[in-house]
Amino acid sequence: MTERKKTTIVLFSGDYDKVMAAYIIANGAAAYDHEVTIFHTFWGLNALRKDEEIKAEKSFIEKMFGKMMPRGANKLGLSKMNMAGMGPKMIKDVIKKHNALPLPQLIEMAQEQDIKLVACTMTMDLLGLKQEELLDDVELAGVAAYLADAEDGNVNLFI
Repeated sequence: MTERKKTTIVLFSGDYDKVMAAYIIANGAAAYDHEVTIFHTFWGLNALRKDEEIKAEKSFIEKMFGKMMPRGANKLGLSKMNMAGMGPKMIKDVIKKHNALPLPQLIEMAQEQDIKLVACTMTMDLLGLKQEELLDDVELAGVAAYLADAEDGNVNLFI
């Protein structure tokens, strides 16, 4: 029996289109029987945030970060042509018109395919994000855990 191929993705970006690309690649790799890990760091963590506000013990600065950052995949802006928030609405309409899956459903599909979603603990500390603010079944880990996965990876991407 051959060993499963591994794909790891560092998701640094919090742009809707880049996060969507990462999840399309991840779901595709999982469909090809790859073991997949997405390591969310810095702005990529916003894709894992729950849509609703979660009360958590935070400092003033942590509360400010929480208010300034988008809460959840549906609130992310585009990397280009954001147009004061109109760009995301337009791209979502195009996605719907072409019967493609929007980002929240791509994330759900990833969870259903047992793609390992990892939140960077160091970045969570820096930005004041708490585990209860993230989607269920997200693992918390540091860079050493990512490197252990990436070391055996056949495909390693940085988005």
